[in-house]
Amino acid sequence: MSFVFDNPPVKTLTDKQLFIFDMDGTIYLGNRVFDYAVRFVKMLREMGKTVLFFTNNASHTAPFYMEKLTRMGFEPHAGEMMTSGDVTAEFLLRHRAGQSVYLVGTEELRRDFAARGIPLVPGAAARADVVVTSFDTELTYAKLSDACRLIRNGAEYLSTHPDFNCPTETGFIPDSGAIAAFVTASTGKKPVYFGKPYEETIAMIGETTGFSRDKMVVFGDRLYTDIAIGKKYGVTAVLVLTGETQPADVEAAAPADRPDFVFPSLGEVAALFN
Repeated sequence: MSFVFDNPPVKTLTDKQLFIFDMDGTIYLGNRVFDYAVRFVKMLREMGKTVLFFTNNASHTAPFYMEKLTRMGFEPHAGEMMTSGDVTAEFLLRHRAGQSVYLVGTEELRRDFAARGIPLVPGAAARADVVVTSFDTELTYAKLSDACRLIRNGAEYLSTHPDFNCPTETGFIPDSGAIAAFVTASTGKKPVYFGKPYEETIAMIGETTGFSRDKMVVFGDRLYTDIAIGKKYGVTAVLVLTGETQPADVEAAAPADRPDFVFPSLGEVAALFN
């Protein structure tokens, strides 16, 4: 791979205590697991480090990802999984308690929100207090039309995460940010986003794990989510080139937006810990 980036001293990484991993494009691609990522996670646990898997992909919920990580060999422990859907749901419960919500999301995400006690309304409802859009792989025109109508009727607009594309083994597919762009184009309303790179996410991670931001490091494949959350909020950010971002994207980025470290993959990161 033809790129050269100057990384800081390796001690900047090895001294960290909480290792936060993006998932798709970082530890696996679709259903293809990166074996070196499995070995790296196992090594970190053996060293006494804490691991957290965090995905912006809210088309599935934590139990689904726990099963997937188990099947791929990561042996996830209780409390090691979090999604942008979790962050959004917690915001609704803490700051919009009792308000009616129209959710554009998968049936799996709808069941999760309902089980938490979030009052969901159908698309045929005349009004909703809040509209939430997400990465909906079961998306229909009717859902989009209902979301736009409810927003025009005064609903607050939220989105679980801003990712425009989701990487797969066969290329990129439209993600939550692309769906939100449709709604914004129709209504003129931009959503308040959750997930990476927003502070609600890093605050929830800190509350859940008990680690301060200077003890955290985040690994990911996207500059505008994984790396941005680190650069904005004082967390060491490591880019791997196994997903969306290419070396030219890093070179084109403003200095303040560039990752602290760049590696071809987590395999090269793991080699630093041996």
